[in-house]
Parts: sequence; C-alpha cells; structure tokens
Amino acid sequence: MQHRSPAAATASGAASTAAAMEPGVGGVEPAVTLDQVPRWSDPDQRLYTPSSSSATAEAADGGSEPAASTFLSFSDPLTGDDGGAAGGGCASASRFPVDHEINSRIYLWRGHPWNMEVDAVVNSTNESLDEAHSSPGLHAAAGSGLAEECATLQGGCRTGMAKMTNAYDLPARKVIHTVGPKYAVKYHTAAENALSHCYRSCLELLIENGLESIAMGCIYTEAKNYPREPAAHVAIRTVRRFLEKQKGKIAGLIFCITSSSDTEIYKRLLPLYFPRDKQEEETAVSKLPADVGDENGETVIDERKIRIRPLPAGAADRTVATAPLDLPLESGLASSRSTFKLDSYLDPSFMSLIKDPDLRRKEQWEKSSQAQKGFNYARLLGYGDIGFPPLSAAEEYSLHSRYLAKANSLNLSEIAEMKIIYRGGVDSEGRPVMVVVGAHFLLRCLDLERFVLHVVKEFEPLIQKPYTIVYLHSAASLQPQPDLGFMKRIQQLLGRKHQRNLHGIYILHPTLGLRTAILGMQLLIDGEVWKKVVYVDRLVQLFRYVPREQLTIPDFVFQHDLEVNGGRGMIVDPRTKHIYQRPSG
Repeated sequence: MQHRSPAAATASGAASTAAAMEPGVGGVEPAVTLDQVPRWSDPDQRLYTPSSSSATAEAADGGSEPAASTFLSFSDPLTGDDGGAAGGGCASASRFPVDHEINSRIYLWRGHPWNMEVDAVVNSTNESLDEAHSSPGLHAAAGSGLAEECATLQGGCRTGMAKMTNAYDLPARKVIHTVGPKYAVKYHTAAENALSHCYRSCLELLIENGLESIAMGCIYTEAKNYPREPAAHVAIRTVRRFLEKQKGKIAGLIFCITSSSDTEIYKRLLPLYFPRDKQEEETAVSKLPADVGDENGETVIDERKIRIRPLPAGAADRTVATAPLDLPLESGLASSRSTFKLDSYLDPSFMSLIKDPDLRRKEQWEKSSQAQKGFNYARLLGYGDIGFPPLSAAEEYSLHSRYLAKANSLNLSEIAEMKIIYRGGVDSEGRPVMVVVGAHFLLRCLDLERFVLHVVKEFEPLIQKPYTIVYLHSAASLQPQPDLGFMKRIQQLLGRKHQRNLHGIYILHPTLGLRTAILGMQLLIDGEVWKKVVYVDRLVQLFRYVPREQLTIPDFVFQHDLEVNGGRGMIVDPRTKHIYQRPSG
C-alpha cells in the first residue's frame, strides 16, 4: 500500500473532512482511501496542541460546535506527582512500550467512516439493529438494502457482540454492527468490559472473514450515558492489546471521530497507549491509569482471580517413597500408602483458592444481619444506620474507582463554592492539609450525593501520601450534622489508603456532643482513624500544628474563638486576622 507524504495526506484529509461536513457541496462525497488518511506515526501528528485542534475542528464545522475545552471531560489520569506515585514512577517498566510496527497501522480521521474505502466499517447500534438507533448517517449512505439485511439477522445482536452484513452503497466492503453497553456508575466494571468486548469482537470478526482494514467510530454514545474519556481509554487500550497479538493480520485501523471534544481526547490519550518514541513512553508511565486491564484490555476483577499460594515450608523436601522392586504389588502399594501422605503433601495453603463470590456474598449478608441486630441501639441514640457490613479491599477499591470516575465527569462547582471542604497549605511537618468547616455544612439545602462525589474528588490527590485534616467546629452546633452512618460510608469510599496515610484530625472548638459522637465513631466505626483525633480548644493551639499562614479561616471562626475563650491573653490583628499572645507584665 502506497502512502502519501504527510503534507499531502493532511491536505487531502482536510478537504475530504470539509466535504463531509457540508452535504450538498460538490455532489456525492468522494471515497477516501487508506493512503489518504494521516497515520498516527506521521511527523505532522506530533505538532498537535489542544488549542490548534479545537481551532481546526471549529473551522471544519463552520463554527457550529464549541471548542473542546467547553465540553465536560475527565482530567488527565494521574497527573503530577501523585500520578507518578500511583503509576509506579518513571523508573517503572512501561506497560505499553514503543512499537513502530503497530503504530504504522493506526490512523486518526476527523469525520464519519461511511465514505472510507476500507474492508469494513463499524456501526454502533442497538440489539434490534434498527435504523433509528444506528450510527448517524449510515443507512442514508448505504441505502435501503442494509436495513433489509439487518432485519433478516436472527436474534439481532447482543451487547458486547458483533455481526457482519454487506455494505451496499458504501465504499467499504462490509459493515460490522456492534451493541455498546449502557453506563451506570453502579455497574462501571461491567460496562467497561462490555465496551472492551465490542471492540475486540469487531476486530475478531474482521480477521475471521479475511479482511485487513477497518474504520471504527466511537462505539460508546452519550445517549447511553457513557462518559467520553473513560470510554476512550477502554477503546484505545483494547485495540492496542489486540494488535499486539494480531498485528500481522490487520493492515490499517482508523479511529473516526466526529467532534472536537473526542478529537482532543484521542490526541491526548493515543500517546499513552501508542507512544511513538521513548520520551512519550516515559511520560505515559506516570500518566496511565493504575488499572489498564488484562492482556485483552478488560478490567481485572480481583474477586474473580484464582490465587494459589506458594508451597509451605518443607513441602519441597517431601518425597514419595518408592516401593521396593522385590515386593509384590499389594505390599508395594501398602508401603507407598504408609510413607506418602497425600493429605499432608497437598497442603490446604497450597491448594486454597479465593472464595466463591456467591459464598462470600452470603457471608456478607449474614454479617449484615448480625450487624443490624447488634447496632439497633445506635439508631435509637440518633447515630444513624451503621450496621452495614465491612467491605473487602477489592470492593473498596472498586467502589472508590466508580465514585471517582463519576465525580470527574460532573461539574460540582456549586458544592465547591459552599467551602465545606477545601485545600489548605501544609502543617508544621510539611504534610498537606484539608480544611473542613462544620458551619458550612447546610444539611437542609445540600445534595448529599453530589457532596459525597465532591469529597471523593477533593481528597483523591491528598490520600496518596501522608496528610492532615483540620476540622473547624466553630458555631457548627447550630446546624444539623451528618450521622455516624453517613461518616462510615464516607470512610468506606475513601478506602484503606485514606486510613493509612491520615496523620491526624485537629478539631477546633469541640463541643460535648461532638466529643460523644467521636467516641461513638472510635467504638463503632473505626478506632484506627478516629483515635487520631486531637482536640484543640483555642486557635493559638491550632497554630502550633498548622502555621497561621497555611490556613484560610472564615471570619466567624475568629469571632467564635473570642466569644468562647473570652480573649484571655490574646490580641487579634483586625486586618490580618493574626492572633498573638498578649505580652505579660
């Protein structure tokens, strides 16, 4: 296959894209061959910047679509110092090393795939394969024959699977139809794996039919509530893993994108999974998410792993006694039985597997039932429902990941503006500080679900390493406060990393009611975390742990401190709000 120069390919691609975006101009849209599409490995692809991409996209769209920056999208995964720590640092081995042979098979195209002259194009549809739910523009371009053939397919197509039909009036030879999953935070892992299976099924069907080139649009759709960026991660890593095994059977794979937001996302994520040089490969180590799936790109579910422990000490020294040659068979077997203890050699610690998920779920139900019986008195005391069962490490990780993904997909600015929690500076030993203002927690006018998402999002950068919480309880007793059940759920969402890395919780102006609630949390929820509480009665005491210049403190806190402590021995600077010890004498 002959490949044009980068400049020619770019010019041709821009012209074709402009024609595709302006129906009716120039009559029938010309077919675009593979050698007209810029390869991912082309030098001009490296000149991309998000701003220039947005400008190009707007020019192609005639200014009808807003820039990519105006779209909701996930932030760059694991950026900054925390990303390096979570991803293993630059010294770690790359999970997606440079592979020029694979890169030469990847193409990126702005536009629909229906005018691509390739072996197959992909249609994202529903289980009935009807025209109304197919990718925009496909049936109009392919003609009525496509809908008629789709209607003859027995059983339609299941989610995650793929079926093939003729392409009729399209320049392509075949159309591969696949059904993407609906997305819900509760079933995040299932949706990820179903989407990964969509891409893999399409590629497997391509190879099974002896085809070599394919154009794929975004199988996930906003109509099914799938967030753009997480879905792009799944798509790109699944394709990468497939090509690692089957690159000799696929000549070209085109990612077709139709919006400026998807253009920005793919241009940013492709270097993570298809690095073109060592610099991109090293950068990807710190930018990639912690979970990039298994050898097929599917999310690994810890509960379904089979774990076999090492042989116990001394097991390797055990030998099977051999029957003497001159003994008859019966005596030989008897001797063998007496010296070879099968039950001791097959040690339970060697043969143990992870519990059946159904059995473990049953045990959780039993624990929950026992907990409900044991903690009924907590509800009677107004502490809320704290009887739900504890989560395993894998369950906490999965729950945290789902909430974090949801939080990153939403605009939670109205929660942030309430200043219930916000980042401070560092404490006296250099640990980052999270400030919580109790009086700002207006329970009656707060969407608790969105607040929880905001908490998960704000705490995520801090809990990766040791950190401190400062809770300002000043005047908070005037507002209804969350119960212990709510606090337990928050703690489960933040997970074990939060428990391990939390250095201390400094509580300013504690009341008797708060001290009682903390005692309840120490006894009923988690003694490890809540025993790190340090009560601070006066602001000047707090400044011993966290320097004044490292905290942004609301004015009413200073006023409350003066009212409670009477200003004994204190001088407050009205301009800077600094508090000084009154000189003696």
